[in-house]
Order: sequence, then C-alpha cells, then structure tokens
Amino acid sequence: MADAKPLPASNSIAPQGATGVLVLSTGEVVWGRGFGAEGVAVGEVCFHTAMTGYQEIMTDPSFAGQMITFTFPHIGNVGANADDVEADDPHALGMIVREDVTGPSNFRSVERLDAWMAKHKRIGLSGVDTRALTRRIRGGGAPNAVIAHAVDGVFDIPALLAMAQAWPGLEGMDLAIAVTTNTHYGWAGGVWRLGEGYDTSASLPFRGGAGAVPQAGGASAELPHPNPSREREGSAKRPHVVAIDYGSKRNIFRNLVAAGADVSVVPATASFEDVMALAPDGIFLSNGPGDPAATGFYAVPVIQQLLDTGLPLFGICLGHQLLALAVGATTTKMFQGHRGANHPVQRLSDGAVEITSMNHGFAVERTSLPATARETHVSLFDGSNAGIELTDRPAFSVQYHPEASPGPQDSLYLFEKFVGMLG
Repeated sequence: MADAKPLPASNSIAPQGATGVLVLSTGEVVWGRGFGAEGVAVGEVCFHTAMTGYQEIMTDPSFAGQMITFTFPHIGNVGANADDVEADDPHALGMIVREDVTGPSNFRSVERLDAWMAKHKRIGLSGVDTRALTRRIRGGGAPNAVIAHAVDGVFDIPALLAMAQAWPGLEGMDLAIAVTTNTHYGWAGGVWRLGEGYDTSASLPFRGGAGAVPQAGGASAELPHPNPSREREGSAKRPHVVAIDYGSKRNIFRNLVAAGADVSVVPATASFEDVMALAPDGIFLSNGPGDPAATGFYAVPVIQQLLDTGLPLFGICLGHQLLALAVGATTTKMFQGHRGANHPVQRLSDGAVEITSMNHGFAVERTSLPATARETHVSLFDGSNAGIELTDRPAFSVQYHPEASPGPQDSLYLFEKFVGMLG
C-alpha cells in the first residue's frame, strides 16, 4: 500500500463541499465534512488504533481535552446504543474519521452515530486522510488544534489558528478535577453478556438503609456517610473496595464487582478521612485525564497516607502514575502517547505477553522508581514502563486498561488478583 501523503503546510481555502475543518497550532489546515454538532472545540489531537469500541473510547473520561483521529476507516457503521458507554456523556471533544458515517448495521443499534454525536454536542469530521494525519502525529508529536463544524462552510481560519496556538496544552493541566464525581456513591452491577445485558445478580442491594440502589448499567446513588453494613441478604460478606474517581470508566467497577468486591466511589478530592470513614478493605485508584503531576498536588498526599495503612491498593493508568508519584518517582509527557486496543505488554515475572488496551499521554520514568518499587510490566512498542508493584506494601498498578472496554481480555486476572488480596 502506498504511503500516505503528508499534510499540506497551508490550505486555508475551503474546497467545495467542506463543512468541517481541523486547524493545527503549527499552521496545517485539514478540511473535511462535518457531522454531529456544529461549533468549535480546542484541545490536543491524538490517534487511536482500535477497530471497534468507538462509543467506549469517546465516553472515556481519560480523553477529556482531546480529539481523536481513528485510524480504522469505518467508524459508525454499527450505530450507537446506551450500553456501550463508559460515562453519561462523551468526554472526548470530537472525532476525525476517514469515511462518512453510514446507516448502522447491527442488531444492538438504537441510533446513528452522527445523531448520537449531535445529541451530546460533539463535533465530527469525516473525509480526512487519517493516515496522513496519523503520520503527522507520529512524526511531530500530538499537536494542539481546533476542530470546527459549520453547515454553511464559513470559517475564520486565522481566528481558529490563534485559538489553537493560545491553548496551553495538557502538560501541567489537572483535568481530573473536571471529570470526577461530585459525591461518593455505591456501585452496583457486573459485566455485560450477550442476550443478558448487565449482570445484576453479581451485586445485590446493600443492607442497612443505603437508600436507592444504583442500576447495573452504571447509574449511581449517594451513600450515607459512613458506609452502611456491607453484609448482603443471603450471602457472605464481600470485601469492600473504595475507588477514588480521577475520571473512571464504568467497566472497571463492573469487573471489580465480578471479581467479588463491593465498590464505593469517592471524588478525586476525597481526603484520607473521607476514604477511611467508608471502612475499606482495599483502595482502587482510577484512570483519568490530564497531567498526573498536576493532579498529584492534592492526590499524592492522600495516597501516601493510604499506603501507610497497609491496605491493598490497585491503580490503573492515571492511578498507576499517581501511585508512582506517591513513592517518589516522576512522570513525563510522551511524544505521541499510547492509544489503542492492541498494545503488547510483557509481564516480567514470567515473560508472558498480554495484548492490552491503552490510553495515556504521560508515562512513569523507570529510572526514577525507588528501590521499594519493582517494575512488573514493559511496553513492547517502545520499552516504556507499564506496571509496578511495591516491595514493602501490598500495592501494584498498571499503565494499561485491563477492563477490556474496548479491547482484549488478557489482563482481567488483575481484578481477581487485587480482590484476592483483600481481607
């Protein structure tokens, strides 16, 4: 297959039929056909290599502040539905695709993707040479940009360029504070199965007056403070995980439930006292967007106190980075980041290779890890750190997403490992 052509250095005159545009802060202008909502959004442009799961990707809070270039050309052909989401609303600013969105061809579809995008006020851009744009990102790093959609095709390119150049970028930006929950709540519901939907038997109502119980698909209900009894009617007590939400994906909580735990969720800004008042058996640090060092200003002191309790702790993605910061390591902004559902990771304990889902633009510097933090996983794409465990406390974390939403299921064992550590 021939190489994709490079992006034009400047192309400020709209071609016939163009109703959407992407303006990079470096001056490149990419024209296309807009879909979804009309409007303008500014952020970082990245690319994602997954062939499926575009709804899960768009609703992943880790994509706050970013617009996604999908390398797979046919996005939208299975439509949209209410089950395949990781949050109530999309957090990615927009999507950039090769082919126009077509009518859905899937028995689970309830609406077209472009209608779903419009309903949630997200901008789409089709008709783009996504291979060329991906090569641009791979070669020059993830740029700041503006995506715009106007049915009349009228755009003020100089103004859009100025907006892209004025955006400060993700480095130094705390976005977890913008996507975290506002309150603490109890989670109910296990994983989804074909023909059955979300598993409600895996998580029964709390006993002791917790109020309304969350629905299995991902709704939440505020719990009283402190946490009520976790004994269940007709069942043994299950270990209780308190998850700190820095921008969590719902399927992570579902897999914790499926592994045998009860789950309560608290905001990113929860204090040590807030967490301990819920009487946890273990602590979970969620994924999330933005610069971990910026989030760490308020998160790291709490994590350090939690580590001192000796409670088991498990972190994913941003949670992995925050755990590393809490033990004295450092993180850095990656040149282009890792985003896809086919990333090979080697498990150093036995040499096994896991195919994983990844979504991160920052990484832990392995050379900064203290003697008490052992590297457990390594990316086989670029050799970057993909996991650690502490040697002096029961805590571990991974840089990737083991919940398989979207992506492979090679790493689901990590949820069982964590729940198995709980008293």
